[in-house]
Amino acid sequence: MAVIIGTSGWQYKDWRGRFYPAELALRHWLEHFAVQFQTVEVNNAFYRLPEADTFRRWRETVPDDFIMAVKASRYLTHVRRLKDPEAPVQRLMSRVCHLGSNLGPILLQLPPNFRADLPALERTLACFAPGTRVAVEPRHDSWFTPALATLLRDHEAALCLSDARGPKGPLWRTAPWGYLRMHEGRARPHPCYGRTALRSWAARLADLWEDSEDVFVYFNNDHGGCAVRDAHGFASASRMTGRSPTRVPDARAATLRVAPALNAVEPLARKVAS
Repeated sequence: MAVIIGTSGWQYKDWRGRFYPAELALRHWLEHFAVQFQTVEVNNAFYRLPEADTFRRWRETVPDDFIMAVKASRYLTHVRRLKDPEAPVQRLMSRVCHLGSNLGPILLQLPPNFRADLPALERTLACFAPGTRVAVEPRHDSWFTPALATLLRDHEAALCLSDARGPKGPLWRTAPWGYLRMHEGRARPHPCYGRTALRSWAARLADLWEDSEDVFVYFNNDHGGCAVRDAHGFASASRMTGRSPTRVPDARAATLRVAPALNAVEPLARKVAS
């Protein structure tokens, strides 16, 4: 199993001087990130879908082996709530296609107050071309039924596993690949993860997917550099299960640049929609 580890986004100002050299211009951050990691989740596409030229420029910036997962626009998932998805999906794919071979999975994160609507989800998944990897992150308990698992399997779409101070939702394998988002840990400084949580998740993934199958893991707890530290820790935990993680920053970059002062100062609330 290729455990493909990254973070949800890369343009965080509080990473300057920690993960990014203080003198490095913002326009070079993605280039620096792609040397340290092999994947990123483009989280800002949720708030405003970038133009085609932006995706094309990113493709020219990153190495050939770099993978960019893209979070679908909130217009599709939160405004339209999957209603009449054809035009929003076509608009999304007409832009992200400019990533070429660097394009990874598409993430559909559903609103926490959006109750299960399987026909709408089925219509949405049918809009994606065969072979497109789509992960679905439901956040209302009404979704978690056998019917959802069947629908996702029929489309080879992954149920997005998630954690926020513990696992959220069922641990289902619905595709020959996986997707995990790590939102908030219990360790200090907040919202970092501890070793036990990271090792538990590495073991869960090893139980669900074979060695030859890809699992994408994104740390969404960016505050103070926690995501960078935890990506390194998760890679170590994955090796303990006999798996091969993709590149992550070395131990020095991942441990010495976390900012304890941010603990409980900047709450996770600003990323509720993330």
